[in-house]
Amino acid sequence: MKIKNIVLSTIAFAATGAAYAIPFTTETLDAMGVDYAYTNILAPEQIESEELLPYGNFDKWYVRNITESKLLGGGTKTLYEVAPNGSTSEAKAYVNMGGSPWATSNVLAKPAGIVKTNTSVYKEARAGHGSCAKLYTHLESVKVLGMVDIEVLAAGSLFLGQMMEPVNSAKNPYSKMNLGIKFTKRPKAIEFDYKTKIVGTSTRIKKGVGSRTTVAGMDKAECVLFLQKRWEDEKGNIYATRVGTMVQRFDKSTANWVNNAKFTIHYGDITKQSFYNSDMALNSTRYAKNSKGKLVPVQEKNWDGNATPTHINLQFSSSHGGAYVGTVGNTLWLDNVRMVY
Repeated sequence: MKIKNIVLSTIAFAATGAAYAIPFTTETLDAMGVDYAYTNILAPEQIESEELLPYGNFDKWYVRNITESKLLGGGTKTLYEVAPNGSTSEAKAYVNMGGSPWATSNVLAKPAGIVKTNTSVYKEARAGHGSCAKLYTHLESVKVLGMVDIEVLAAGSLFLGQMMEPVNSAKNPYSKMNLGIKFTKRPKAIEFDYKTKIVGTSTRIKKGVGSRTTVAGMDKAECVLFLQKRWEDEKGNIYATRVGTMVQRFDKSTANWVNNAKFTIHYGDITKQSFYNSDMALNSTRYAKNSKGKLVPVQEKNWDGNATPTHINLQFSSSHGGAYVGTVGNTLWLDNVRMVY
């Protein structure tokens, strides 16, 4: 029936603090009464400071316990959001709370009034560190009237921005994500704690609505950071200059947590650099809300490493390669996300 087709296609989608380094300049050491004749002195430009992103220690979570429609079995699913501690059982759209800039791939879909959810980001305890975020790639099974009608691959994704709920279509998942937040600083690097479980098979799968296909290449977890200078024309189109770039893939499992991992942000045109690859290229695949309240593609036009950013795009994922692509079981744990200056 028509309503069932709508549900199945939509379900495919549903599948501040700061710390500072001690500045060991000659002035500081003089004030401390330290004889620095044999001490390694840092020049002012070498002194680094770290700034934790709001809610970036993932110790606070808002929990949504949502009962799905009886057509889909009527079970209750738990969705986790990085936000002030609290909970709800209401099946309503989530809007970022308490100043939290984070959104997740945990979504509420509500096509034709049918309630369906997906959870691929979880709160998890971390010994000695409160809690952390767990991003997990899995197959989301959809049962209609007790039968498995479809399976879709859903990767765990955590990003700065907003998920525009309720979702009512499986087409182009990026077009449901308001990616990026206002940001005018020029950090040298991003730093965070992480742990990975990489399945390591030589191929991935692509499984959305429709048949299952094989995608070449091993699945990897990833972190993507773009600094942009954005502007909008009179028609509501959004354009951007790429100011800074950092793309990091994780292709090996870690036995333990890797703490204080630091990744350099590269400014300006990096297309001639040895580390450059197509994942760092200018693109128009990511969306943002314009002044008219409509989600439109952010069309990157050029590079300028000297510009002052207006926005930051930051996204962590348990898989790479685009929507509905990945390997079941790939997992990325994340904690203490901060910027280095």
